[in-house]
Amino acid sequence: MNRYEGRRVLVTGGGSGIGQATVLRMLAEGGTVVAADVSDAGLADTRARAGEAADRLHTVTMNIADETSVRTGVADALARLGGLDALVNAAGILRSSHTEQTSTEAFEQVLRVNLVGTFQVIREAIPALTRGTAPAVVNFSSTSAMFAHPYMAAYAASKGGVQSMTHALAAEYSPVGIRFTAVQPGSISSGMTDGSGASRQSQGPGLPEDADMRLFAKLQPALGAGFAGPETVAGVVAMLASEDGAFITGTEIRVDGGTHY
Repeated sequence: MNRYEGRRVLVTGGGSGIGQATVLRMLAEGGTVVAADVSDAGLADTRARAGEAADRLHTVTMNIADETSVRTGVADALARLGGLDALVNAAGILRSSHTEQTSTEAFEQVLRVNLVGTFQVIREAIPALTRGTAPAVVNFSSTSAMFAHPYMAAYAASKGGVQSMTHALAAEYSPVGIRFTAVQPGSISSGMTDGSGASRQSQGPGLPEDADMRLFAKLQPALGAGFAGPETVAGVVAMLASEDGAFITGTEIRVDGGTHY
């Protein structure tokens, strides 16, 4: 398939995990992509994995939690692409702790990256998207927005906010034709869930040492033998941001192998 031939895409969190898998998927389908990430090492890894498609890949160092960095980074991405047709907000962090031991600073950091950061990127990209072809935005919520994930109150709050914001934006920008959708990954092996991500904005949860693992008994996928790879979500993201998703907006798709029926 070449659904992205001639299509210009910005992917945040493109240096590891699902963000990186999405970059590679859209390149494989013919797209021209800017991968943005806080980690230069992660972006270098993405470029190395792009192979022959690297000539259609640009990279931008950007910290979505910092307003100045977002403004500069999005402007750089738009200059490199010459416009924008699709935006994927995959950058995020996951932190775990006992709620009574969580500082306000730590709680706000998760909100700042996952929710405020996503908002900032969208805000800077909207003018270009209104001039794009079949413009679409795919945000990253999580199964934790709707289902209990212990020790992750801040993360759940941030992803619930992203999900609600997606619905509001879909309504607000429907008159100008920008579609907004969200994915809810769950039971996915990625830099965020296993701590292997090179990006600070993709670090693993680091469960408390005394975490009660019985609380995770429900968080097992019904399909397969364990967690799926990030490419599983990347395929869904690619569909949503393409013409195949042209009649989908203001909703979310859960990708969790049946962990939450």
